Order: sequence, then structure tokens, then C-alpha cells
Amino acid sequence: MLKVMSGGGQQPAGKQNLQFESYACNYTRATGIWQTVWMEAVHPEGLKSVQVVTDIDQQQVVIRPRFYKELGGKLEVSLLDNGKVVAKQTVSTSSLSTVVLPVKNMKTWSPESPFLYDVKYKVINKQGKVVDEVDAYVGMRKVHIEGNKIYLNNKPYYQRLVLDQGFYPDGIWTAPSDAALKRDIELSMECGFNGARLHQKVFEERFHYWADKIGYITWGEASSWGMDVNDPVTARNFITEWAEIVERDMNHPSILIWTPTNEQFWPDRVQYPRLMGDLYTLTKMIDPTRPFHGASGGTHIATDIWTVHDYEQDPEKLKAILYNDGKLAGTPKWEIQLKPQNIGYNPLKYTDQYAFPEYKMDMPYLVDEFGGIKWNPAQQIESAQNTSWGYGEPPRSLEEFYARLEGQVNAVLSLSEYIWGYCYTQLTDVEQEQNGIYYYDRTPKFDMKLIRSIFSKEPEQK
Repeated sequence: MLKVMSGGGQQPAGKQNLQFESYACNYTRATGIWQTVWMEAVHPEGLKSVQVVTDIDQQQVVIRPRFYKELGGKLEVSLLDNGKVVAKQTVSTSSLSTVVLPVKNMKTWSPESPFLYDVKYKVINKQGKVVDEVDAYVGMRKVHIEGNKIYLNNKPYYQRLVLDQGFYPDGIWTAPSDAALKRDIELSMECGFNGARLHQKVFEERFHYWADKIGYITWGEASSWGMDVNDPVTARNFITEWAEIVERDMNHPSILIWTPTNEQFWPDRVQYPRLMGDLYTLTKMIDPTRPFHGASGGTHIATDIWTVHDYEQDPEKLKAILYNDGKLAGTPKWEIQLKPQNIGYNPLKYTDQYAFPEYKMDMPYLVDEFGGIKWNPAQQIESAQNTSWGYGEPPRSLEEFYARLEGQVNAVLSLSEYIWGYCYTQLTDVEQEQNGIYYYDRTPKFDMKLIRSIFSKEPEQK
């Protein structure tokens, strides 16, 4: 008997299945508190939050603090490089205060060199007593867009991402330990990836901490599947949750892109554009420092980057789908992109205007889902007993798997003049979906040296 979750499409579920049993690319549901809960006694005049903006062009850190109560105290902020204070400023404990710390001989943060400055905050009351102290860190980095490329620290940066679902055999959405969060990043980097799409789940803050420390770029996403994006009440609920996500995680240097939804293929022409426009505007108001990516691989309305999902298994056919090579000779570059309308209804082409005319569609184009090659040695030959799931016809041998994988990656890399980054599906198997680089328990499925040699390839600079 089929059992469907209640909620009328007004509650996001992510990859948690809406039916009673797991199926296709939907997995076991989680209930109750599934992330770490932090509880701490804080002084009434304590520091509530900060917004940190790293301005590498002017070599400075700009900090906007907020307090629980403003009673005429002082906030002292110190920036440290390996224990040595390199900048300090004291301001009043007011929400109007702005801390500006110059950073001489600046060290930037990147996956290749993930340097972090320590930051110490001290709230001092009128009587001169320290009533609150906070230890933090900051990574000096900048992400921006020029033409069809994403830049990191003012240099074009090609993103070789993997899809990370964040599911675990023993905890579902709950990681078994802090070490497990760190290990997932290490496993991905051992494959040759430099980052991940954190897919359909708001990841633990400790995951972002380890990404900052180790040097691993991510796209912050929400669990948008399961909700009706055409429903005004759903939109109202989701906007509130999304604002909380951005406010919580915006100071992590490892997060490069905000992606609130995934594969919205069935939107209407009124409520969905309104939702996407509101999400775009709200996100930019909270955090103007990152590109906004409204619907990964779906119907684009308001977005800073253009993405497609395609699981064509034949490498040559994949390349032909992504780029209409030879069929549009002499056509301007921005009109050569194929799959401009994605899957299903989409009123916009890559070359068109947004639904909002002030935004121009001259932007990076990424394949942020492809691959998904199914490999389960125990069920290599399809049969009635095969309950596993993956994309396309599975390879019949390891040699065929490696050839298909490398062919797909090469196809995307060969189009780097047009396509500036990819995301491979996926890091691990999850329950019945068996197209990961690792098994669900995080043990390797393949020759990891060979896997790394494929995913560590860089595109030719054109």
C-alpha cells in the first residue's frame, strides 16, 4: 500500500522520500532533531551575530556586529595571523557600528591555500568589564562573475564538484560524528574534486568548518524537494527558512554559491517567478558577496549562473547535447549553447532576458549534474532481482565504467570555452541508489588512483 507524507506540498523534504518506502533517488525520512544543537549561556549585552565581508581588493575586513542589548558598551575586535595581532579596532556596541580592519601583507583563502585569520571579539560593558568573548576566524577571499566565468580571488576558477547528499547508513541525515563530516570532505578530495554541491540538505555547521579549514568549496542549498513552489503559503514559509540558512552560514569562506532550489521543472508563470525574484532580492540583501543560483538545472528566472542537468551516458552524445558543435557555425557564442530550455516548461533561453528586465543573461554556464554511472558488482547484470537504481544502462565491466567516466569528463572539459565547471553525481551510494564513487559505508568501489587522475583534470585555458 502506498503511503504519502502529509503537508500538501507546503513542507520541504529534500531527498527524504514522500512515499513510505525509499524509491529511485529518494531515501529514508528523518524525524525530530537531526542536527547538533548548541546551547550556551550568553550575557544580556553579548554579541548576537556578525556579518563579515572580506574585501581583498582594498585589503580589509569589514564587520557589522549585532548585540542582544545596546547599553553603551564597547566591542573590541582583533585580527590575528598565527597568534600575532595584525589589526585591532574598538567600536561602540551599536548595530550602527562598523568595524574596518586593514590587512597588510594579506593572505588569501583558496582550496590550494586555505589560510584563515583568527578573530577575537570582546564585549566590554560601561564599567569596563568583559562580559562576552567570542573566538572566530575569517578567510580572505572574493568570488565574483565576469562574463561567462566564475572568479575566485580575481582569477578564473574552474569548479570540479561532486554531488554530496549527506546521508549516512547509521544516522540517515545525522552524521555519526564530527570526524565523519571531515572524512567525507577528505574522501571527495582524494577523488580529485575541489568541492561539492551540498545537495537538497542544509549541512551541519561543522561540515562548513572543516571545509573552511581544509580548503574545499561548496554550494549552499536547501531541501526544496517536496514543496509546491507555485503555492503562496509554501513560498512564504520557504523564504523565512532560506533567510535563516543564509544568515547562519554566510561567514564561511568555503561557500561560493547560494542555491535555494533544485530542478523546478513545473512552475507557473505567476507565483514561481515571484518566488524566485523574492529569493534573489532577499539573498542579495542579506549577503551581496556571492552569486545566486535560483534553481539548479531547472527553470531559471532570476539567477547569476546558468546550469543544466544531463545524464546522457554516451560521452559523444553528451557533448553534442551540451554544445551543438558544427550545426550552428558562425552563430554568436551565447547562442551556441544547447539545452537552453532545460527539461519541461521554461520560457527563457540562455540568450534571453530574465523575467526581470534589469538582469541580463550573460553569465557562466555549468553542468551541475551529470554522470550518475551505476555500478554494483553484485548486480552487474540487470535482472528481475535487481532493486538498485542509477542512470542509464550500467557498464558491464570495470573497464567499460572507467572508459565511460573518463569520456564524460573529457567531453565537459573540452567545452571549457563555454562551460565553466561541473558537478558529478555522486560521492557515495545512498541506499538503493548505487551510482557513487564510494559505497554507502564510505569504502571505495574503484581504483582510487585512476578515479583521481580523471577528476583532477583541469580544462585547457582558452
